[in-house]
Amino acid sequence: MSGTQATRVLVIGGGIAGTAAALGLHKAGFGVTVYEAHPDTAEDAGAFLTLASNGMRALAQLDATDAVTAAGFPLTSLRLLDHEGTELTHAPLGEVSDPRLRYRCLRRGELNAALQGEAARRGIRLRHGARLVTVTDGPYGVTAGFADGSATHADLVVGADGLNSAVRRTLTPTVRPAYAGQRVFYGYSGTAPAADGTGVITFVRGSDTAFGYAVSPAGQTYWFARVSTVPLPAGRAAHRAPWREELLPLLRKDSAPAADIVAASQGPVMVTNATEMPLGALWQKGRILLIGDAAHAASPATGQGASMALEDAVVLAKALRDQPDAPAAFDAYERHRRPRVERNISVSGGISRGSRTPSRPGPVLARPTAPDEALIRQLDWDTPLPAAPPEEP
Repeated sequence: MSGTQATRVLVIGGGIAGTAAALGLHKAGFGVTVYEAHPDTAEDAGAFLTLASNGMRALAQLDATDAVTAAGFPLTSLRLLDHEGTELTHAPLGEVSDPRLRYRCLRRGELNAALQGEAARRGIRLRHGARLVTVTDGPYGVTAGFADGSATHADLVVGADGLNSAVRRTLTPTVRPAYAGQRVFYGYSGTAPAADGTGVITFVRGSDTAFGYAVSPAGQTYWFARVSTVPLPAGRAAHRAPWREELLPLLRKDSAPAADIVAASQGPVMVTNATEMPLGALWQKGRILLIGDAAHAASPATGQGASMALEDAVVLAKALRDQPDAPAAFDAYERHRRPRVERNISVSGGISRGSRTPSRPGPVLARPTAPDEALIRQLDWDTPLPAAPPEEP
């Protein structure tokens, strides 16, 4: 379908997936407005993430590299330690030869703010504090109703509103993310082992934990830990001082630097449940489509959630640009995206539940391999997106 301002697309969710989708849709020539339930960009401000080379490639296709690389810091190598702190491997990470495609570590709130700032610079309307309550797909378009009593009409709705998606509830009320077997802790410390420098992300195969950390140019250590245990009770506060004391005894079983890093944490420690969407969940109905975590949330064990969301944004924009109508575009988007993201759900969930080595970083964080040529073509803005990906030999 031709991308014109006459085609109005409503994006629900101003996080990574939603704002990136708005950038892509705007670039493709569609009229797009983003509605975000939170009053500002500070959602999950305490957590950090890594953007992998594939996510950075997607950002480049959205012309948003500079906006994002103004925050955070690059990661160029991966180091793996055993539970005694012995180095098992140290290798280049991702596509290190291209500065625009290097892994990047940054806080989630920083990434949201960078993407939203870029959207505002391009004139994309983003309304904060708009909590969706209803979506009605009628004969002439979609109407979205919000908690303040307001409503808006559009030709298409993209649900990019995350794990607890209100849009998903309107499509499949009984489908929701499930616990993937681990709690995930995040924090920041002012100290790190003297041998560590910036640009290195270190993973530790602990006895009872999977631990990782990276040191910023300012000397602050960003750390995370994954622990296989029962899920957090519903409604339990994500930020609470005793979380550090709960984690430390597990880390002190080992001689690796993890316990010292966590003991020196500055500020609150954040903890969340690792969750995942069931395979085969419904993504689309009529004029409504789900993307990002709303459609295919995965355990964070492979570190690919944000990068997959950025890929979604590019492929969706290309599908709507290159296919004759919205149903064909939504179908093409799903055919291109579902095999890749559901493989990530399976691999990441396997790591979290221990059916794979639990403290391994996962295949997407392993030694660099030849770039995925099919993915490069899929993301390349100037390469038309076919109705279906080519069959694998």
